[in-house]
Amino acid sequence: MTSFDSSPTLNVWRALLALAVVFVMLATTGWSAVRHDRGASTPLDRALSAWKHSGIDGHRLPDPHAPAARIAHFFDTLTGSQRLRLARSHPLAVGNMTGAPVSLRYAANRVAIGKAREVEQRRMHDKRLSDSGRHQAGRRMNRFESLMRPERQILAFDPMGPGRVAEVLGDLNRAQRVSVVVPGVDTNLLTFQKSYGRYTAPRGMANALYREQQERSPKTRTAVIAWADYTAPAGLGMDAATAKRAEDGSVRLNSLVRTLPGSSKVALYCHSYGSVVCGVAAPELPSRVTDIAVAGSPGMRAGSVDALHTGAQVWAMRDSDDWIQDIPHMEVGGLGHGADPVSKGFGARVVSAKGAVGHTGYFQPGTESLRNFARIGVGQYGSVSCAGGGEECRNTPSGSASA
Repeated sequence: MTSFDSSPTLNVWRALLALAVVFVMLATTGWSAVRHDRGASTPLDRALSAWKHSGIDGHRLPDPHAPAARIAHFFDTLTGSQRLRLARSHPLAVGNMTGAPVSLRYAANRVAIGKAREVEQRRMHDKRLSDSGRHQAGRRMNRFESLMRPERQILAFDPMGPGRVAEVLGDLNRAQRVSVVVPGVDTNLLTFQKSYGRYTAPRGMANALYREQQERSPKTRTAVIAWADYTAPAGLGMDAATAKRAEDGSVRLNSLVRTLPGSSKVALYCHSYGSVVCGVAAPELPSRVTDIAVAGSPGMRAGSVDALHTGAQVWAMRDSDDWIQDIPHMEVGGLGHGADPVSKGFGARVVSAKGAVGHTGYFQPGTESLRNFARIGVGQYGSVSCAGGGEECRNTPSGSASA
């Protein structure tokens, strides 16, 4: 992939195209397409409410929204038996509680997923549902069974609506370097992993990255998080054209990286709309985030790397066959996501995506895109291959993150 700056004439035509798309969206979906359910009681809301009104051995439980350090201190005061009792009696709350021990969250989420599986199993045989509804219940039940396997480490889980989930590969407590895969549109519980096209789904992306990092640097203790713990846009509608989902997701992403155990360095891998999430999150990211790598990006809601206000190194790649290059990289009235991260003016380190076919092929094993991702994740910056075969992306400016 060779990046280039568009001509003024082309930019004008792209702007006109963007406005045309906006008018079509408004005519067919209306501004109300970006809407939110207010006052809805979700399973997670109910679980947190139950936690607030509970106790253990005569002691009240802390506010589940308390700072992670406060939550961590609370669990440190408990015995192993007390922790397990809370995980079993409040699985959804503990499984999503920042500051709770990682291993306890895994155990709690296994219980929570088991309960969600039982719900879907009953719905499969509910005659009040349509055939399609019962079929969907069966698909969700099968997904929950997969997530419950003993080797799975589920860090976050919410069965509400399309669902949210985050999974850890590796030992998060001992990791020296942690990578977080932030996916794009149409990410939910059912698309979290796939049998066909496995490396186009968050779990497959994370698995490929984890294995490649181990091969690149066997002595480096790594962990990779497949992070689908935000409500992604469904399809290429109004939600995908605005930053609302990214704004919500950025809060959750910042909460994740700020409360990871230990002092590991963190790299974010942001695909498609996930790069919008990472761009919005960038100004608030902690210093432990050393790298932000985007692929197939529609924009990061910023005109340049400097406008992201982050100390992290920003890397960008795009395959020459990726359709995302044909969208207008602009922002008009809140629609669109701004400058193209692979353009020269943006200022990112543009790296090779050789071998990645189309918009969803960046994590395919054997590609230069995946190898570059792995090199970034383990700090092998000098081995990263730049777009066009040069060395510009490896020139480390003063003050940027070191290996």
